[in-house]
Amino acid sequence: MKRLLLATLLALVAPAALADYPDRPVTIVVPFAAGGPTDKVARDLAEALRKPLGNATIIIENVGGAGGTLGATRVARATNDGYTLLLAHIGISTAPALYRNMQYKVLDDFEFLGMINEVPMTLIGRPSLPANNYAELVKWLEANKGKINLANAGLGSASHLCGLLFQSSVKIDMQTVPYKGTGPAMTDLLGGQVDLMCDQTTNTTTQIEAGKVKAYAVTSSKRLSTPALAKLPTLDESGLKGFNVTIWQGLYAPKGTPKPITEKINAAVRAALKDPDFVKREEALGAVIVNDARLNPAEHKRFVEAEIAKWGPVIKAAGQYAD
Repeated sequence: MKRLLLATLLALVAPAALADYPDRPVTIVVPFAAGGPTDKVARDLAEALRKPLGNATIIIENVGGAGGTLGATRVARATNDGYTLLLAHIGISTAPALYRNMQYKVLDDFEFLGMINEVPMTLIGRPSLPANNYAELVKWLEANKGKINLANAGLGSASHLCGLLFQSSVKIDMQTVPYKGTGPAMTDLLGGQVDLMCDQTTNTTTQIEAGKVKAYAVTSSKRLSTPALAKLPTLDESGLKGFNVTIWQGLYAPKGTPKPITEKINAAVRAALKDPDFVKREEALGAVIVNDARLNPAEHKRFVEAEIAKWGPVIKAAGQYAD
């Protein structure tokens, strides 16, 4: 009722008043812990959005937990005035299959503001893992069945999804170890408490470049050109035919946010994605900036709808759910 009343009042406000948006700080909610790949993208995007939004102050708020659904719920319930936004990855499309008691409906409770990027993933291992390449890793996996720990950033996270597909593809069950975000998972991987993790290049490239983890393959259909990752084979060419996973990111606002504001944000996103510094940072981490119809809010929504239909059967087949 409060949201409907606010939407009605905003509809009566003169267009000139809405043109003043934003006249106070804008919060972008990241539904994962600080230090993870989505957090990095959000902070880079926030910097690139400042100028096209009139040198606005943009605050990043990390609301991690429950595979990103806590942060998404925070935004779905927020006042729909354009001052609370959500930066979410592919997990927003897999949550409906993973979580039986979600407090929001993805396609009904958000305004879609445009896609940001697509990020390949890398299969990495603890620095002390004996295997030095993918062929050796396969042998190690076969020899250690029942003893392998596979870290992820939480149920429904990008690393969880990639891990599900990897286990299914190699036909070897592993003990999944969920964390509250990629940052803590990476810390334990570096410390040797877990064996493997499949995670986005935005989070792993620096560690790979520094030689702090063992890197075995990328999940994209083609090898990457990023210097630190160029020598890594794809899982497809390594024998897992058809393995191709990229993690995409998109921006959202609460349902009912006035159209003049969503249009202004969308225009700012388009400008931000052309910002040379933002492009340079993303490309250095192996991310691909979106430059297609999915920058349009309607196409963004259609894409997410298709992703929900794609991932639902995969997750249900794995039988992994959260209450």
